[in-house]
Amino acid sequence: MRSSIHVLCAAAIALLALSGCRADKAETAAAEAAKAAATNGTGGSLKGDFGPPQGQPVNAILTSPPHVPPPTGRTKPAKVIVELNVVEKEMQIAEGVSYTFWTFGGTVPGSFIRVRQGDTVQFHLRNMPDSKMPHNIDLHGVTGPGGGAASSFTAPGHVTRFTFKALNAGLFVYHCATAPVGMHIANGMYGLILVEPPEGMPPVDREYYVMQGDFYTTGKYREKGHQNFDMQKGIDENPTYVLFNGAEGALTGDNALKANTGENVRLYVGNGGPNLVSSFHVIGEIFDKVWFEGGTRFNENVQTTLIPSGGAAIMDFHLEVPGSYVLVDHSIFRAFNKGALAILKADGAERPDIYSGKEVDAMYIGDQANPNLAAVGAAAKAASTGDLTVEDQIKAGEALFAGTCSTCHQANGEGMPGVFPPLAKSDFIAADPKRVATIITHGLQGPVTVNGKDYNSVMPPMAQLTDDEVANISTYVLNSWGNPGGHVTKEEAAEIRKGPGIGTGGGEGH
Repeated sequence: MRSSIHVLCAAAIALLALSGCRADKAETAAAEAAKAAATNGTGGSLKGDFGPPQGQPVNAILTSPPHVPPPTGRTKPAKVIVELNVVEKEMQIAEGVSYTFWTFGGTVPGSFIRVRQGDTVQFHLRNMPDSKMPHNIDLHGVTGPGGGAASSFTAPGHVTRFTFKALNAGLFVYHCATAPVGMHIANGMYGLILVEPPEGMPPVDREYYVMQGDFYTTGKYREKGHQNFDMQKGIDENPTYVLFNGAEGALTGDNALKANTGENVRLYVGNGGPNLVSSFHVIGEIFDKVWFEGGTRFNENVQTTLIPSGGAAIMDFHLEVPGSYVLVDHSIFRAFNKGALAILKADGAERPDIYSGKEVDAMYIGDQANPNLAAVGAAAKAASTGDLTVEDQIKAGEALFAGTCSTCHQANGEGMPGVFPPLAKSDFIAADPKRVATIITHGLQGPVTVNGKDYNSVMPPMAQLTDDEVANISTYVLNSWGNPGGHVTKEEAAEIRKGPGIGTGGGEGH
């Protein structure tokens, strides 16, 4: 018996020893892996081609979005001269809506800057004489207090200069840092600087520059006319617009990004903020590589990548299938209700072996699929001069209906049997034409009978629409598909918005 116990004890001790040995080996292996990872790092600002500039000074090629300067093509560090102008200018933020932007280079985002790691960059910041504010620049790719901001405070009509050495490779945001900093950034003062690694970026067929920003206006989304900056909305982090490249429609319609199937595309994407984090996604594509946070490491096979405010990312993907690919912030209300939407149009032969679908449907992305909303802008202009006609309203309402109502009620107004009631030849509308605007502003839910058929669904209130948009959509519906005609004014829409809804259910034709 004792010998058996001795044998069992010896076996247990041996097992414990073996387990301890395995644990020691595992710890050793983990330590070696960590050491290898550290050894294989880029070295950051401690390792690179940091000798003195060689050759003649180089004038940086600056490009306006969505264009990207060509690769530097250099194998040695150089002195690079960057000249960037600050321009305050009024531009369109949405169709029929203007805003006074503060810009680097006259665009939002500002000019794209491309240099090489190890370059010595001499930076000239010029503030135009007609500017009303002083400005400066903080480049996240600069090593030094304020990223250059302390050295570049520039009054209107003046120019400042400072020099820095590009120590770290990566894609970096730059922005104005003059107080109040949030206001300067929110007015469009941001852009990207790419510091190429010494070996350059892997070659691709096309490169594009896209930058997200959130904007805070006194008026509602798409409210026509000139809009001013709303400081309280900015403090509350409640943007009116979330946009790519500074304007709704900046990268849709005729301005869509273009590529061909079989090509490799690279996006340099930044987020100027000043407040929101971007959940950047391309609908219908998967990123083959994402250099996350603009650094030198990449992840693969990524669906959506987070880009912090004041951050950036680089993403590569290969186009196999033709069609329109929609770029969005996947915090999705921002895409469809605040403007964070762009299009990449890929041309080429169909690939039914990969995908058998059709071109992106206008109902899916709404009126933003259109090249522009010119009819809406024309109606707003006519209204401001007192020349608005019913025909103007109908044209504007048709464009707005396509993006707001047609998915449920269909482009021909026929609705969906048993789900969404028809608007075409509607006895429900004929009984009280003004109830169209009432339902748009207040919504409708519960049982309702239209043209002798019962429906029981939910239409939420379209609170995001302005009074003139409600008036124009209502007027379009009243004058389409055999309805009785007439029109709704902006003033009537405003009064209807203040009043009550029509309750749960609408009854039968009344």
